[in-house]
Amino acid sequence: MQLPSSQEIIDDLAFFDDWEQRYQYIIDLGKALPGLPEEARTPDCLVKGCQSQVWLVARNHDGRLQFDVDSDAVIVQGLLALVMAAYNDKTPKQILDFDIDQYFQELDLERHITPTRGNGLRAIVAKINGLARNAVH
Repeated sequence: MQLPSSQEIIDDLAFFDDWEQRYQYIIDLGKALPGLPEEARTPDCLVKGCQSQVWLVARNHDGRLQFDVDSDAVIVQGLLALVMAAYNDKTPKQILDFDIDQYFQELDLERHITPTRGNGLRAIVAKINGLARNAVH
């Protein structure tokens, strides 16, 4: 299953009446991610600053950054799906130009996740933005 776009996710989440339904939708998005094989879960791929373990593998394919991600926590896997909808298979410029703060605000996400999950989410975004900046130079 291909992930919906970031705008489709915003629209889909607005459809639900309560956050329990929204959490389930986010978890289901995470289940759609292929994950990583065990041998790709190396210390080099771990994202620092996340409470849960999060692995991120990036590659540049014809000028677009593609990411494989995985987590040992179901809700974090869902949060990774939200980030992938915004960033995966985009050019470094598109990644750097994307207003992730506005996206999270439209999702009303940070009011509904713990501060440590929010910090982890920021660490993932910072890692991807750093990779995009390096790919530009």
